Amino acid sequence: MAITDWPELERPREKLLKLGPASLSDAELLAIFLRTGVRGKSAVDLARELLVRCGSLGALLAAKRSELHELPGMGDAKYSQLQAVLEMARRALAETLRAQDALSSPGAVRDYLRLALAAREHEVFLLVLLDAQNRVLACEEVFRGTLTQTSVYPREVVKCALKHNAAAVIFAHNHPSGVAEPSHADQVLTQSLKQALGLVDIKVLDHFIVAGSAALSFAESGLL
Repeated sequence: MAITDWPELERPREKLLKLGPASLSDAELLAIFLRTGVRGKSAVDLARELLVRCGSLGALLAAKRSELHELPGMGDAKYSQLQAVLEMARRALAETLRAQDALSSPGAVRDYLRLALAAREHEVFLLVLLDAQNRVLACEEVFRGTLTQTSVYPREVVKCALKHNAAAVIFAHNHPSGVAEPSHADQVLTQSLKQALGLVDIKVLDHFIVAGSAALSFAESGLL
């Protein structure tokens, strides 16, 4: 049965307009994005199949271009659309952080960092630079690779913070392994960078570890 033959409030688009996007399931939201199904399957059926094959909506959004090509109904056009949606979300969250006190909107900080780091295949260390009102000035990638105490140089972090005239910073890096737990090296590095920045009177407000949909805060965990 075609979606147009379904009862009105069971159709994803009509349901969204009537009840809001939060009322829709992952499959229904994805169906609106897909717009059409494939032979013998509605857009909702196809969306459910894609979610089952990928394991979750997050995994689908994080899939590589080559991986999406192996899924039914997903080619370069859909890949481009997904990337555009994700980039718009990142930019919208970045605008929110630039306009607000980062400490008063921790959810926005987490959401932004998850979008920025969750899909990365390699470990990446980000420096979120803030002004005296804790508004975001910039977000700089200062290292990519295997994170150790010696791989992120305090001198380079201090240099980056001074270049932006930052009053405070937030560190963030991802764990591609999927486990959002700080290693001993993570904790040693955090203290080393905190001490180096303290010499130039720049505060360290937090350090987030992102792994999939999880984001652990050092400040909330008492590790800062």
